[in-house]
Amino acid sequence: MNTKKASPPYQMIIDHYETCLENHGDNNLGVDWPDKCDAATRYQVMLDIVKGSDRETIIDFGCGAGHLLEYIQTHNMKNIDYIGLDISPKFIALCRRKWPHHDFIQQDVLEKSDTIPEADYIVMNGVFTEKCTLPNQVMFSYMQRVIKLMWPKTRKGLAVNVMSTNVDWKRKDLFHLSKRDFSKFLTAEISPNFLFREDYGLYEFTAYVHREV
Repeated sequence: MNTKKASPPYQMIIDHYETCLENHGDNNLGVDWPDKCDAATRYQVMLDIVKGSDRETIIDFGCGAGHLLEYIQTHNMKNIDYIGLDISPKFIALCRRKWPHHDFIQQDVLEKSDTIPEADYIVMNGVFTEKCTLPNQVMFSYMQRVIKLMWPKTRKGLAVNVMSTNVDWKRKDLFHLSKRDFSKFLTAEISPNFLFREDYGLYEFTAYVHREV
């Protein structure tokens, strides 16, 4: 009798990013960001959810190679306490080698989320960009499950980006989501206190979701 557990549908996404790391190494291409400057723009947009100079804890969900932490350190953002979280053992092993004194968690939150700590903010940068060959509805369902599981872990808010449907091109391997569908989900399942940002020149938008206005 075969008792081997079946791989989840999103395993192909994990495999995709680990292949990028193997092929390109620890750089923007290794996490499938084609342009280094665009990647930096996304990091800043993610971190813009953190307002003021108070000390805040963030969980970088899908931290990959920890490039958001590099950005935080390069820009001297000393008020941010960083926790990295990723499903991939290979990326977490890389991050732990680079930053042995920072907290990096390797966990599939759809399998187990009760051990994930709370944080002031959770950022999900590029987590739902690549869908490989997953159907759109399967990818959207995966996205909703992840956000619903992680929302109780945030004390103040969550930032997440996704490819827009308001574009003049689409790739079959990327997940494009309409603001209408996303806003219906957020309002019904997460919080009515959100705004969409698309003022930074890329083919995507970012949602800032807050517990309080």
